[in-house]
Parts: sequence; structure tokens; C-alpha cells
Amino acid sequence: MDPITALLDDVLEEMRGLESGEPAAYIPELADADVDTLAFAAVGPRGRVRAVGDADTEFTIQSISKPFVLALALAERGRESVLQKVGVEPSGEPFNAISLEPGTGRPANPMVNAGAIATTALIVGDDVDTKTGRIVEMLSAFAGRSLWVDESVYASESATGDRNRALAHLLRSHGVITGSVDTVVESYFRQCSLVVTVRDLAVMAATLAFGGRNPVTGVRVVEEAVARDVLSIMTSCGMYDFSGEWLLRVGLPAKSGVSGGLLAVAPSQFGVAAFSPRLDQHGNSVRGIAVVETFAERFGMHLLEPHESVAVPAVRVETTESGRVLHLGGELGFAGSERVVAVLRELAEALPTEAVVTVDARELARAHPAAMIALRAEFETMPSRFRLQE
Repeated sequence: MDPITALLDDVLEEMRGLESGEPAAYIPELADADVDTLAFAAVGPRGRVRAVGDADTEFTIQSISKPFVLALALAERGRESVLQKVGVEPSGEPFNAISLEPGTGRPANPMVNAGAIATTALIVGDDVDTKTGRIVEMLSAFAGRSLWVDESVYASESATGDRNRALAHLLRSHGVITGSVDTVVESYFRQCSLVVTVRDLAVMAATLAFGGRNPVTGVRVVEEAVARDVLSIMTSCGMYDFSGEWLLRVGLPAKSGVSGGLLAVAPSQFGVAAFSPRLDQHGNSVRGIAVVETFAERFGMHLLEPHESVAVPAVRVETTESGRVLHLGGELGFAGSERVVAVLRELAEALPTEAVVTVDARELARAHPAAMIALRAEFETMPSRFRLQE
């Protein structure tokens, strides 16, 4: 076992003794889950999957499908079309609450059930098979393998889904949903019944973490802008009426599901996932929350912690016969451009006036437009012996 996997295993074992909470009882197929099951997985930028515990246990994705179906809707319809039908504000209410915007009837956000049903309605397709096919294709691309529907769970969801049907009819009365309510609701039940493992969820989270590109398969699943929009909504709404405390304690975009799954995203660093069927009063996995919170703390994943690599890009100075070459690596943000300018000024003072100074930006993995604008503007004020290679 490599050192990182060992650390993950240590975190998992520390949380195994937590026994509060109960599995979801309102869906019969979920009520029979093995409450002792516990698993955790993490995927980094090179696509290596590290998994510990009961990592091969299969379970249904449930509400964790919501951000990925949202990604599909954004990709098919565009942000503005989606926003006409569903909002992006935290509801502060349980996942199955009737939370509609006065006047428009829009659901509060795509992470609560009403918003997720409205999002599913936006997916291209006039029948259940077509809609479900598009959804399965997209979620399979995120997971890096073919996913399938658990028909027993789907039947159980459909048989006990009267509240979701009522939400859908209410949405249709406001014009948020057009067409067949049954088509939309049954497609929603089927998307929630897709079978995954904690490995799948970690890969799906990592695909969002790396701007929509699956780090395992190398396939671009969605554009960066879509991944960013999804993560933004997950940050404020993904954990329902626990979202504020989650952001304070853990500081990562996340999404939970009532089967006991939980995934979280550390942008540009990791995608992680946990599974444990016991739920708290918010419908979130008790041990899953504890595992991810501990992992985020020990690995320094909180979004709002200072990250020096953004403010201080990699700078390597090479001495040549004519002067100096600054090789830039990593990511160059606006704050990082100040660091580069500071180094240039130090060189300008230390080198002879005939020495040539070149900034080689060709090795940057990512350069934000504002950073390059600032860098070019600085070069306009410098002597001609200062050069920028892009």
C-alpha cells in the first residue's frame, strides 16, 4: 500500500466506529442496505484511482446524478436557457421541499428535487428511453465506464414517488415543465437508479475537478465553463440545508445522495467520494461526511485556504551567454503576474544594461488572460532588451 492510500485507509478506519443515523426508509430497496458498508476513493490529476474499504460495493447514485444531469442540460441548452427554468439560490430547505420562486414558479436550484426534475425535463428527448439514454451516456462518460439502471430500485422509486410526481405537476402548472409529466418523472427516477461504486463517483468528481476532462480516460466530457458552473452551484446548494455548515467545515463543492454516497471536488487537485448508508437528518451520509471532512482538513483542500501556487507560479531562471531566461511553469494568475514582474525588476537592477532578459511563457499549463495582459503591459514599459515568448 502506497503512503497516500495508507493515509486514506487511516481516515476510513477512524470513522468506522460512527454508528449514528439510519438508511433511507422511504425507498424500500434502500432501507435494506448493509449499514456497516464503508468506502472511500480519491482520484488525482494523473488519473490514478486510490480506493479503500468496500470500494467495489455497488449502490444507486440517487441525487448525486443531479449535478451531472445539470452539466448535460447546460451543454445542450446553454446557461441562460437553463436559468429560465431553474434558479441557482440555496433553498435552506430539505431536498424534497416545495421551494419555488414567487411569480415564475422556478425551483430554487437544480440540487433539490424540484429543480432536478426541471433539469431532467430540459434533456433532449420526447420519451423516457431517449431522455434516459442521453443521461446514461453523459454520466458514463463522467465515470469512464458504462453505467446501467438497477431496475429493482427504479421500480421501488417509481412506486413510492408520489411527492416527486406532485412536484412535477406543480412545475408544469407554472410552465416550467412542458410536455408529458410522466416522461420527465420516470426519466428522473431512472437517472437516480444508475448503479455506481465509490470509484465511479471519485472519477466523476475528478472530471469536474479538472475542468470537464476525465483524468482516467483523457476524454473531454464537458467544456470548462460548464464544469465551473456546476461546481459553483454544488458549492452553495449541493448539501441541501447543511450546505452552509459544510462550506464552513469542509470548503469543497459536494453532492450527497440518499443511498449513502457523497462526492466532493478540490478543483485542479482531487475528486473524492465516500459511501456509507447511514444518513443524518439532512439526508447526508454520517460517516461519509466525517471521512471527507477529515480528508479535506489533513490534505489542505479547503477552497478558501491560501494556495501559494496560484499567487507564486513556478519560475526557473536560466543563465545564457546573452543574459537570463525566466521559464514560467504551472498556472499564471493575475496575482502571479506580480511575482514575475518583481523578478524582472530585480534582474533589471542586477544585470548589465546590455544583458538580454527573456520571459519564456510557453511552458505554462494555464495562463489567465488578465495575467497575460498585465505581463504584456509591463513589458511595454521596459527596455527593448526585455522579451516575452508566448
